[in-house]
Amino acid sequence: MALIGALLVQNPTWGRVRLSLELCRRWAWQNGAGQLKDMACRTLLLKLERLGHIRLPARQGGRCNERGYRHLAELAHNRSPIEEPLKALQPLRIELLKTGDGRLAEFKFLLHRYHYLGLRTCVGENLKYQVYDRRGRLLACLLFGAAAWKAQARDRFIGWDVAGRRRHLAWLTNNARFLILPWVRVPHLASHLLSQVARRICADWQAKYGHAIELLETFVDRDRFRGTCYRAAGWQHVGATAGRSRNDVNNTLRVPVKDIYVLPLCEDFRRRLCA
Repeated sequence: MALIGALLVQNPTWGRVRLSLELCRRWAWQNGAGQLKDMACRTLLLKLERLGHIRLPARQGGRCNERGYRHLAELAHNRSPIEEPLKALQPLRIELLKTGDGRLAEFKFLLHRYHYLGLRTCVGENLKYQVYDRRGRLLACLLFGAAAWKAQARDRFIGWDVAGRRRHLAWLTNNARFLILPWVRVPHLASHLLSQVARRICADWQAKYGHAIELLETFVDRDRFRGTCYRAAGWQHVGATAGRSRNDVNNTLRVPVKDIYVLPLCEDFRRRLCA
């Protein structure tokens, strides 16, 4: 905190991003691929400010959360029905969207418009995929991000205690959004895509972040969905949430109960995750 305070005094024109990047460099705070963990550092700075230990510079832009997507510009997109057998669409192209990809705006818009949960800013390590058929028509969007900090049924399935979860949580990822576009009605497409992505996601994560992924998780709102496509793709149902939000500090806030599904990516995942 003394270092942070000194940097702010010595550099009064710095914004939060500049401060975060400087701290990452000084602390050699990097992921396995050598990238500065800027967002993790900014999260730390916000926590320190909320606790009253530091005072950060004023924000230089609007608050970056789900409200920032309420007014996304309308993007022209083809909504012609796609109702064909899966075989007629193959081979499919599952494309990883990288930083600077012009299709990221389309990805955000489609999730915001058509996913029942809308779109939140995905902080931390994440991968975004778009799926196209053999004719180049867009079929689906998938977002994988940070795993849930706590999930009793998942942690019991893995064999985690608190220390084990803290050490290896970054080796899990959450399928936070899975959108088959509403005009696409192709039997077995959803389970097929989940299986195909599971085969490549570990290598994609390793290439981007310098470490492997051992297990996938997702949370399915049981009032809306049955989890059929996850089951068909080999995911295991391990339990359900307690119906409380992470913001439920007084044990009064109720949210929909969600079924928890997981997919281990290697046979000895428990040994790796509990080491």
